[in-house]
Amino acid sequence: MSDSASQRLKVDLHNHTVLCNHAEGDLSLYIEKAIASGIDIYGVSDHAPMTFDPGYRMRFNEMDAYESMVKEMQEKYKGKIEILLAYEVDYLPGHMDKRVLEADVDYLIGSAHFIDKWGFDNPEFIGRYAHEDIDQIWQEYFDLIRDMVRTGYFDIVGHLDLIKVFRFVPKKEIREIAEEALLEIKKADMVMELNVAGFRKPCAEPYPSKALLQRAFELGIPITFASDAHKPEQVGLYRNEIEEFARSAGYTQCAYFKNRKRYMVDF
Repeated sequence: MSDSASQRLKVDLHNHTVLCNHAEGDLSLYIEKAIASGIDIYGVSDHAPMTFDPGYRMRFNEMDAYESMVKEMQEKYKGKIEILLAYEVDYLPGHMDKRVLEADVDYLIGSAHFIDKWGFDNPEFIGRYAHEDIDQIWQEYFDLIRDMVRTGYFDIVGHLDLIKVFRFVPKKEIREIAEEALLEIKKADMVMELNVAGFRKPCAEPYPSKALLQRAFELGIPITFASDAHKPEQVGLYRNEIEEFARSAGYTQCAYFKNRKRYMVDF
């Protein structure tokens, strides 16, 4: 369910906190940077806990503290910026947890960071690419995205083509590999984020690629924007570039969520 409005706003829905154990800086510094960057709606969506890979996410017993911290920021900066509460949830079959999936938040981002428990975007495990069929792992990744979307648990698809992070590119046409996942995103009426973190990685381009963004536009898949900040100075980085990237594919509106309801605004 969504509402549309003609109001022009800057939306940034994917950002982290120190609770994930691989980000730095007080949350207030992120908020101050968002305000300085002209962002109107800022989403805090840290890595949700799960029973796998605990070193890169908060613990279950930290969820209350996390949610309280975000609510404190909402009060502190009321009238200056709208702050939303969310989680980025790893889609890993066998590790989905109701405490996260049923949390009282504004939205959930669904992301895939693991193929058969291999952290394919983690530089610690990059050596495994030398032993993999690149076409096959790309297909496995997009099959995970498809399956994640089919669960109905999530509002936003995180960094759609993260598998390209280290520039291991398949021989097969990427749009063909991703097509089934994109069709499922459309069918589920989910939002796809345009995530600038790729500019900071070896792939040196946003997630998703121009070809996948154009296909998403053809299908009528809504978008939102994401700094995916793990440091305060990353908030709002590449903002002009990512908006122009969206416009180049035909987009003029982006989404945000409140209490799991979608709203569309001009950007």
